[in-house]
Amino acid sequence: MISKLYIVATPIGNLGDVTLRAIETLKNVDLILCEDTRQTKKLLDKYGIKKELLSYHSHSKLSKVEKIFELLEEGKDLALVSDAGTPGISDPGTVLVSKVISRVSLDVKVIPIPGPTALIAALSASGLPTHEFTYLGFLPHKKGREKIFKEITSAKRTIVFYESPHRILKTLESLQKFVPDKKVCLARELTKIYEEFKTGTAAELLEYLKQNPEKQRGEFVVIVA
Repeated sequence: MISKLYIVATPIGNLGDVTLRAIETLKNVDLILCEDTRQTKKLLDKYGIKKELLSYHSHSKLSKVEKIFELLEEGKDLALVSDAGTPGISDPGTVLVSKVISRVSLDVKVIPIPGPTALIAALSASGLPTHEFTYLGFLPHKKGREKIFKEITSAKRTIVFYESPHRILKTLESLQKFVPDKKVCLARELTKIYEEFKTGTAAELLEYLKQNPEKQRGEFVVIVA
């Protein structure tokens, strides 16, 4: 029997962004793998889905992966979700998918259920060039960080990456140093109540956030033209 592992994209903020196919899939699988069971339960409760949950995240032990293998070997159909967005995009889900595909003993079909992802949502409304872009995920906290900003200096394509509220000011300071003339777009709190897009030079955006400390909250997508 071929079992199925569905890679299900879930909303990045607004729970209304879930697709009909995602809802149907989550209702029909035998079990849902998720980063934080409490976070996933909010989505399931909204759509009246009652399903067994199993946590799987970046700190999961090898025994958890073996448990997932056992379920698939039993012919169970599983859904993999992250806390928000598409599993595998800057997300530990990519490791699991790789392990499942490379497991010779498993007869599993991996099926993507596409939907929300913050980087595409941000690009679509940024007004910056999108015909070619490079996605960097989350930048390293320390080692290699300055090297990346130097690479952005000579980039011929639009650059996209994620940043936390704790490092957004330092990131803008680095962009001001290395690419002072390039246009930058900050996409903050996408699909949520305080969603905001702000475009300008790094210096202009840095000044804006310093004058409006409340705007430093939330998760950021940073786009450099």
